[in-house]
Amino acid sequence: MTPKEGDKRDRIDVLFLCRHNAVRSQMAEALLRTRFPGRYEPASAGIAPPGIHPLAIAVLEEIGVSTLGLRSKYVEEYLGRSFDVVATVCGQDEPSCPFFPGGRQIHRVFSDPSSALGTDEERLAAFRNTRNEIDSWIGDAFGAGC
Repeated sequence: MTPKEGDKRDRIDVLFLCRHNAVRSQMAEALLRTRFPGRYEPASAGIAPPGIHPLAIAVLEEIGVSTLGLRSKYVEEYLGRSFDVVATVCGQDEPSCPFFPGGRQIHRVFSDPSSALGTDEERLAAFRNTRNEIDSWIGDAFGAGC
C-alpha cells in the first residue's frame, strides 16, 4: 500500500493506544506525523486519559516535532472507525492497556517516564530516553510503509 502525497484516502490509518494517552501514545502519534508526513494518518487514545504530560510536550518540541492539535482522547472516540494498524505502546505488565479490534496489531513496550523519580533534569532525561526509543521504533516499524 503506497499512499499518494496529500490524499487522505490513501494514507495508512494508525491508532496508538496506551492506558493514559498522556505520554507514549502521544509521542508516537506526533513522531509518526512528523517523520512521514502524508503517508500516515496517526491518532492516539487511552482508557483513562488525564491530559498530556507537560514534559512529553517539552521533549517533542525540543527536537522540532509539532504538538499542535495533540490532546488526550478516550478510545471510545474511535469506536466504529477502522484502522490499518493498531499499536499498543504500554507495558506488558499493565493489565489495563487498552485493546482495539481491527487492523494489524502491534505491541511494543516502552517504559513510562511519568513514573520517573529524581531531580527535574533526571525526569527530563527519562522523557527524552522514551522519546528517542519511540522515534527509533517509528523509523524502523513505519519507514518501509508498514
